[in-house]
Amino acid sequence: MKALNLYGAHDIRLENMPEPEIQKDTNIKIKVTAVGICGSDIHRYDQLGPYVKGMTWGHEFAGEIAACGAAVKKYKVGQKVTACPALYCGECEACRKGKFAQCEKLSVIGAYCPGAFAQYIVMPQENVVLVPHTISDKEAALVEPACVALHGIYNAGGISAGDTVAVLGCGTVGGMALQWAKINGARRIIAIDIDNRRLAAAKELGADEVINVRQEIDIVSVLSELTAGRGVDIAIEAAGTPETSAQVLALPKKGGKVIYMGIPYHDVMIKRFYFEKIVRSELAIFGTWNAISGPFPGKEWSTCVDFLAKKILQTKPLIAVDLPLEQGPVAFEKAVKGEFAGKVIFTPWEKE
Repeated sequence: MKALNLYGAHDIRLENMPEPEIQKDTNIKIKVTAVGICGSDIHRYDQLGPYVKGMTWGHEFAGEIAACGAAVKKYKVGQKVTACPALYCGECEACRKGKFAQCEKLSVIGAYCPGAFAQYIVMPQENVVLVPHTISDKEAALVEPACVALHGIYNAGGISAGDTVAVLGCGTVGGMALQWAKINGARRIIAIDIDNRRLAAAKELGADEVINVRQEIDIVSVLSELTAGRGVDIAIEAAGTPETSAQVLALPKKGGKVIYMGIPYHDVMIKRFYFEKIVRSELAIFGTWNAISGPFPGKEWSTCVDFLAKKILQTKPLIAVDLPLEQGPVAFEKAVKGEFAGKVIFTPWEKE
């Protein structure tokens, strides 16, 4: 089978690999029909390199069941599925409490075991999530980032009807976060980014106002003006940059919330002005990791599939391009250079 394997920073290779085989009777073999590039994939390609040299990576995917282990009774060949990519140990204190996102040995497919930038993947049956055929393959590949955004909102105690919400970073997770804010009754959503293409998508997805921080230099002053000096109820950091990780602290009202969904890959140096907001405004700060809860993989997954099936959660404005897997090396170079404003989806098989 064809697979994209990561050997080092800026070293990704399309290679022929043996098809994975079912090793446990609780495993399911999936024919991958769509798989997306995650922001973390771009950082790993650009800066970090692989956990294991030559590993097949990728973790946002959808597919069709190709084979089931002998003990699998809930699923059958031919069903459309996605899968939670997280792998937990089941033995640490967090796992025993059902806090799987806090597992001491939490891993993800594509790190130490093969991922989904391939034509086939084998997954534990408990990770597999059924998807109705009314959801397209490309939509189903975005279930995982939708779950990431929803998990973060759950972690922070939810969004209340009437809240004003600011979202910094309008990529896939940010775009999903603003939709969940709207679904949960937010009165006003302010989207902030540096790319007008992503801001246009945010507007299409329900943002009430958009701010381009390359045009509006002082984001704190601009947001203060928009909220009559009050600030927002909830500020969501979904860009994952050192700058936005600091700036987000100055956006909520007194007693407001900050939800961190992005992952900065450089040190975050916080100016006193931003840091003091935590204390002087008595902010509640929430970190969020992955997209899982108990019972595994969590209600995030069933909720996201349900809202996609009902066409309430939208994906089209978030998808930039649909490419064959063979274009992976070129696509990653373009992604690093910022040539795509949205999600890149690979289709490992030729379209019929």
